[in-house]
Amino acid sequence: MGFLKATQLEDYKEETIKEEILTLAKELVELRLKKATRQNFKPHTFKHKKRKLSQLLTLQNSKNLTVK
Repeated sequence: MGFLKATQLEDYKEETIKEEILTLAKELVELRLKKATRQNFKPHTFKHKKRKLSQLLTLQNSKNLTVK
């Protein structure tokens, strides 16, 4: 699971961006729950998911600004 480049994310449609944002937010909550309950998880997934989420949110905001 490597990092995506911004050019790869620009091809996403608005519906896919919204779906990805929701799934990533849910996965981050699940990871936090696993950390709190001391279950096994891979700590590097926090960084990957948070970065992808921030990239998608930035992309969503930039698309919203250009449409209006």
